[in-house]
Amino acid sequence: MKQFFITALIVISFFAAAKSQTLPKVDLVNLNGDTFNSSQFESIRNKPIIISFWATWCVPCINELTTINDQYADLKKALQFELYAIAEDDSRTAKRIQPLVNGKNWSFEILHDKNQALKRQLNIMNIPYTIVVKNGTIIYKHSGYVPGDEDELFTIIRNNQ
Repeated sequence: MKQFFITALIVISFFAAAKSQTLPKVDLVNLNGDTFNSSQFESIRNKPIIISFWATWCVPCINELTTINDQYADLKKALQFELYAIAEDDSRTAKRIQPLVNGKNWSFEILHDKNQALKRQLNIMNIPYTIVVKNGTIIYKHSGYVPGDEDELFTIIRNNQ
């Protein structure tokens, strides 16, 4: 019985620690080649930030971001949030980021995690991977994409206004 309580305490501690995880400080690059440090997310206060990790070779990633983009303008008017799509392409595929974004006409901020440092520090194994951050704390995580996942994401945003 004592071992059960110790195990339960460890599990609860793990989930409590994971729920209050903060973003590491990592340099990213925007499509203009300017440096964007992930600490800049902390300056966006009192509104949720969606951060989607993706790559040009990842079909589910592109489907997710395209679906979100289709609703982005209307949702941006109705809800207060920011959206950043962070490309995880390596040096071989990085040249595809700009043409893909232009072709899809995505209207949100695109960043590139050139060395996958942010992805590694957050222990992200697979993409697409989406997190929601509010006031510097990660409040939601989701791995993978199937149509309809964006509805859950926007419910999280609505509930954290």
